[in-house]
Amino acid sequence: MKPLIIITGPTACGKTPTAVALAKLANGEVVSADSMQIYRGMDIGTAKPSMEEREGIPHHMIDVAEPTEDFSAATFRQMASAAIGDIHKRGKLPILAGGTGFYINSVVYEDVLSPDSTDDIQYRIELMKQPDIYERLKKIDPKSAEAIHPNNIKRVARALAYYEVNGSRFSDHKPEKRPLYDASFYVLHRDRALLYEAINHRVELMIKQGLVEEVKALLKLEKHGTAMQALGYKEMLPYLSGRQSLKEAIEAIQQGSRRYAKQQLTWFRHQLKGTWLSMDEYSPKEAARRIKYEISV
Repeated sequence: MKPLIIITGPTACGKTPTAVALAKLANGEVVSADSMQIYRGMDIGTAKPSMEEREGIPHHMIDVAEPTEDFSAATFRQMASAAIGDIHKRGKLPILAGGTGFYINSVVYEDVLSPDSTDDIQYRIELMKQPDIYERLKKIDPKSAEAIHPNNIKRVARALAYYEVNGSRFSDHKPEKRPLYDASFYVLHRDRALLYEAINHRVELMIKQGLVEEVKALLKLEKHGTAMQALGYKEMLPYLSGRQSLKEAIEAIQQGSRRYAKQQLTWFRHQLKGTWLSMDEYSPKEAARRIKYEISV
């Protein structure tokens, strides 16, 4: 099997600079594994790396869809796998970097996206009110509810549809994971207090960079697809409609981002077997050098 390096971890822990540094050391290219950086025009709120931050390293799976489109994990898998195949053909090392764990698994393993339920049942569940379906999942399958963000309607609906069809909890479903690559996983993390401080600072920086204007531009589109469900965007809607102050909106984004980081870490602990690197001990370049040494041994 051909090699694939995965650099993941919670938001604001240094995945992008670490992946870029590794790509420079190992003749690699980066494939983004972020479910919202795929959308054009959603740059600030998704912390999309700028051309300067990419430092000349090719990045794939960024700006590949319009915010008006619905984008599934299956579509991501197809496109990301094609990008990884092309990188291999050119004799370079693909580095899958991002924090959307389900997207990572969909690329790395053969059977993650096997149909467990019928589309019509999942679609019907998605049409229910969002808080209602998440509360229902918490009662039926608390383990799945802990691992899935409440705003990820499709995954909540998928877990509920699995229960309806099979009569058993989705969290008890243990499909055999057959890897498609010689994959090496690296999970970046930080002390929780320091991570939360970094998240709060990042949100404040997003506001200064123009997040409010970015959300206003998205609202002018006729359709938003799944894009407006993104963390950092939906929290702006009460402010833009005059129901909240900007300060309250910022605090909501910060709180939601901290909660999401906690859920990411829970998911990584349960779903990924790899090397955990504390970014309180390593700079991104140091972490990249360690990874380069380990994959070269």
